[in-house]
Amino acid sequence: MSAIPLTARGAERLQAELHRLKTVERPEVINAIAEARAQGDLSENAEYDAARERQAFIEGRILELEGTLSNAQIIDPKALDTEGRAVFGATVEIEDLESGERVTYQIVGDVEADIRSNQISVSSPVARALIGKAEGDVVEVQAPAGVREYEVLGVSYI
Repeated sequence: MSAIPLTARGAERLQAELHRLKTVERPEVINAIAEARAQGDLSENAEYDAARERQAFIEGRILELEGTLSNAQIIDPKALDTEGRAVFGATVEIEDLESGERVTYQIVGDVEADIRSNQISVSSPVARALIGKAEGDVVEVQAPAGVREYEVLGVSYI
């Protein structure tokens, strides 16, 4: 399996989720299964079926997180010689030249991307257009509604 790029903060979040699944949720679901078994006939026991389904989800997520973290390549943009350019892990403020709307995105790995937190995947069209650009550069992004132009207002490395 190839290396999975992650920011340090993203890796910490995944490790925290893995720890919570192993130490809190796994024991809870084991207890729920034991309680449901104690109620008798398992063939018509909805609580047992729900607990087993939850256990399968938790175990699958644990395996997924362990695989991701074992193949993770932690990238710190502050340690790179970026010369003020947008790179993986950078936070980039851009302005839509047509609407004047400003937005700030952090360029992160696919597994940690979350548009609600303004974290966009390095493989997204916007991030691909921003990589290598510096303050003052204008980028064109192919969006579903057509080509959009953005000006890079600032690049920082948190």
